[in-house]
Amino acid sequence: MDMDYTATQSGFTQCKLLGQRIDPKLRMRNTSKDRTDPSQLFDDTSAAPGVEPAGFPGQGVGAMGYPGQTLLSDPMSNLAMAYGSSLASQGKDLVDKNLDRFLPISKLKYYFAVDTVYVGKKLGLLVFPYMHQNWEVSYQQDTPVAPRFDINAPDLYIPAMGFITYILVSGLALGTQNRFTPEILGMQASSALVWLIMEVLAVLLSLYLVTVNTDLTTIDLVAFSGYKYVGMIVGVVAGLLFGRTGYYLTLLWCCISIFIFMIRTLRLKLLSEAAAQGVLIHGARNQLRMYLTMSIAAAQPIFMYWLTYHLVG
Repeated sequence: MDMDYTATQSGFTQCKLLGQRIDPKLRMRNTSKDRTDPSQLFDDTSAAPGVEPAGFPGQGVGAMGYPGQTLLSDPMSNLAMAYGSSLASQGKDLVDKNLDRFLPISKLKYYFAVDTVYVGKKLGLLVFPYMHQNWEVSYQQDTPVAPRFDINAPDLYIPAMGFITYILVSGLALGTQNRFTPEILGMQASSALVWLIMEVLAVLLSLYLVTVNTDLTTIDLVAFSGYKYVGMIVGVVAGLLFGRTGYYLTLLWCCISIFIFMIRTLRLKLLSEAAAQGVLIHGARNQLRMYLTMSIAAAQPIFMYWLTYHLVG
């Protein structure tokens, strides 16, 4: 019995000593859940609300919201964001101001404020301007009314659609003559656009040299110069249907019509009030204005023939 007791006591002592040796490792293994794993690159933020994530003692996910909120809540970060927003707003205003100086985009809505009734009446006026009497643009509180309310107001819808339709009709005319290629169609569009720009620039230069005080804008000149595409389309279509004889007769009619339309429209813009009312023109400056008006109107038939004569076989 004494030997058994001694052996038992000796085994207990050895187990106790072994437990003391193993106990630190067990404690390290049990506490690894509460410490950050050195091999983990990012903190685990997928814990449930109210549970403290690793590396952020004293702050739960519910209190943090997300890891970057601490950075965004920094006063310096907020100041930098506000300063960046202010710079972006100032840059946008500066770009809009400088762009509006050369191309008043804010005014383009006025030139496209049209409807079906206006387009039909304006096309009829461009082809048959002989019976029209009142050519003055209507105003409302020193502002011209929208084109859909006044047939005399300039617009950009008809010139834009006329330019596109002219290119399509040109492709059709070239196709009927087996001369159509994408390159030729592109050259046709580029040529028409370049001539339009050169015409507008020439008119602007002439107005500057003659020192004419007028309310005509660059967009107005583009609109008036673009109205000739209507007569060009009519002439090319007549040439496709009736040959060269139909083309020349129709184009001649359209050239006379656009000439009269431009004279009666521009004289109210370029000539003096007395000349617009039919009074005899006196003075060298008024004569220069009359010659300029006649030159702009006479240039329209020339461009109409130059851009269409090669399309009719």
